[in-house]
Amino acid sequence: MINEPDVLVRLAVEAAEGKKAMDITVLNIGEVSVVADYFIICSSRSTVHARAIADAIEEKLHEHGAGHPRREGFKTAQWLLLDYSSVVIHIFQEEQRHFYNLEHLWGDAEIVKISASM
Repeated sequence: MINEPDVLVRLAVEAAEGKKAMDITVLNIGEVSVVADYFIICSSRSTVHARAIADAIEEKLHEHGAGHPRREGFKTAQWLLLDYSSVVIHIFQEEQRHFYNLEHLWGDAEIVKISASM
């Protein structure tokens, strides 16, 4: 089972990129909150696109031994949440992303640049 938050982040970002998620941002919130170590925030073009991104992330992480996340928002797919405890993934419709503006809300968190060696 994957226990390393860095590995979860890298795999989740790869899956989101594979489904053409837009404006992917990774925040290291571990230094400013006890909620999680990382937030991954991305945007989708539609409810179908948002669900496809979430499904791809869940599938990829499951293939690598991650457990099942807590899931929220799948009924309306305006803001989907996949909670893997140490990594929380937010998949937004653009309008919701701008409204909730998590990047600003967690403005003290470091923005992480994702690379293959993360």
